[in-house]
Amino acid sequence: MKRSSLFLIALLLPLFAFAQSGFTFAQISDTHVGSETGADDLRRVVRDINRDSTVKFVVLTGDITEFGADKEYVLAKSILDSLHKPLHVIPGNHDANWSESGGNTVITTFGAQTCSFTYGGYLFLGTACGPFMRMGPGQIPREDIGWLKTQLAQMKDTSMPVIFLNHYPLDSSLNNWYEAIDLIKTRNIQLVMCGHGHANHRYTFEGIPGVMGRSTLRAGDSTGGYNIITISHDTAYYRERIPGLETRAPWTTAVLYNHHFKNDKTLYHRPDYGVNRDYPEIKTLWQYRDQSDIGSGVTVQGKLLFSTDTKGFLYALRQHTGRIVWRFHTGGKIYATPAASANRVVVTSSDHNIYCVEASTGRLLWTFRTLKPNVASPLIHGGAVYVGGSDGHFRALDLQTGKLLWDFDQVKGFMVSRPLWYQNKLYFGCWGNTFYCLDAATGHLEWTWSHGYSNRMYSPAVCQPAATGGKIFFVAPDRTMTCLNAFTGQEIWRKKWPGIRVRESMGLSADSALVYVKTMEGAVYGVSTSPDSMQLSWHASLALGYEICPTPIMVSPGVIYIPTQSGKVVALEDKTGHILWEHKISNCLVNSILPLGRRRVIVSTMDGRITCLRTP
Repeated sequence: MKRSSLFLIALLLPLFAFAQSGFTFAQISDTHVGSETGADDLRRVVRDINRDSTVKFVVLTGDITEFGADKEYVLAKSILDSLHKPLHVIPGNHDANWSESGGNTVITTFGAQTCSFTYGGYLFLGTACGPFMRMGPGQIPREDIGWLKTQLAQMKDTSMPVIFLNHYPLDSSLNNWYEAIDLIKTRNIQLVMCGHGHANHRYTFEGIPGVMGRSTLRAGDSTGGYNIITISHDTAYYRERIPGLETRAPWTTAVLYNHHFKNDKTLYHRPDYGVNRDYPEIKTLWQYRDQSDIGSGVTVQGKLLFSTDTKGFLYALRQHTGRIVWRFHTGGKIYATPAASANRVVVTSSDHNIYCVEASTGRLLWTFRTLKPNVASPLIHGGAVYVGGSDGHFRALDLQTGKLLWDFDQVKGFMVSRPLWYQNKLYFGCWGNTFYCLDAATGHLEWTWSHGYSNRMYSPAVCQPAATGGKIFFVAPDRTMTCLNAFTGQEIWRKKWPGIRVRESMGLSADSALVYVKTMEGAVYGVSTSPDSMQLSWHASLALGYEICPTPIMVSPGVIYIPTQSGKVVALEDKTGHILWEHKISNCLVNSILPLGRRRVIVSTMDGRITCLRTP
């Protein structure tokens, strides 16, 4: 017998004994229902798993849907309901970043965004993973980090082996990888399972064995596939299964044992806050820390600041101390920045409601019910509230009463950004490849613009547009900047630069002469607003590295504030583009920058921090 055949037999022998000493389960991942072949590929996989009596349960490690759309969840659930095995699901970035429900539908469809169960003497724990509603690096929600900590603390047998599930690998592609690793290392963690990369891959996460499972999508093949995992004799054997065709020999194994990890975080890479030592004049005056994510910006009125969180709270903080004044709870996650005027604060919630509360007390004044969840930020102008929804409607409400003033019901996709008011017109994009202009008084459609792509990922939905001189400027994920006539929608110019990939982060200069744009290469340019062709007229002395944070660039007299995906704020001198200072607040997305005069800046970050900085 050939030596290779003997090796294969030796490798497979433990699998024959799993019924007595182990168990078998399936991992499916990155099903992307809603993509071209996602549903068909998942149906084939489900039928195949149902025919295998050895598979005891199934884990789905994220990216269930293509865009987190409600109709995609309905389709995915109908397919997965035909599975004859217990199913454990966690969401991934595709389920969260483009979610019209703000991440709620995955919970209502599958019961939770986390999972916890035991089988064969192992504890399986799984957390959700974003980015949630804002393009950026991966992130485990702060509330899920808290959930994981509680689950581990409540273990009756702390020696029980643990298998951790997450959509992203536990590496620097996940901005809070170290929080998860530091927690699971307090217990007998033996294996980490993930998806996201669409390919089978072996990892080691700070000494913990890790395995990425392939996507069920067929990609360039005629059919998709999945992984069958057998845990036997303290070893996990991974076999790729091609539905209806073959189960391949193990492509990897992971030896499972108690590593007895100690507090060895100093041996591994952690976020570097050294830049703060380079600019010691930047001081933290106060910091508020939420127990969940903050996926919104901060609004100021008088002596109060207003913000929201993903547990559904709208709250007020004292501007000078950061102390909580009041909280108002809604029934769903909030990713909208509140608007404030005339002692009123308005915010949208993913519980299908628009709320108005008294700014000084948080007392509810009125609500307006919509047809679907709301994740877009409202605008208050001239006694009216202007806001888009996930139901294809853009509405104007009376600020005092909440009465509907008008309703434009022809939006082709859901909205996430705050509309722009300019010259008695309203401007906004949506996740339906379209940019709109409405008459602010009547809601009459003035014009629409579309870039012609079929892929909605390129939609001008997240960017906060700018207007000056009768022109509208915006950037989008297609890495192109667009200038339109504000009154006709006609393209004045539309430009993609070789080697300069603009994304969704931009802002208008104080004198309206430039639109500042941040590129995916981490550079910042100034585009002249006056000519009828694109001209780069200004360049900052800045190199941030890879950057996809969509937060608007903010300005105050003499200073330009640049947000980043790594929790750092950079202040530039507006004339020269030279760096005035940098300060790192956390290791995740900067949601908003709010200058309060030249010497104070309020910054919110996705991991639940609102920070007041004192600047020179």
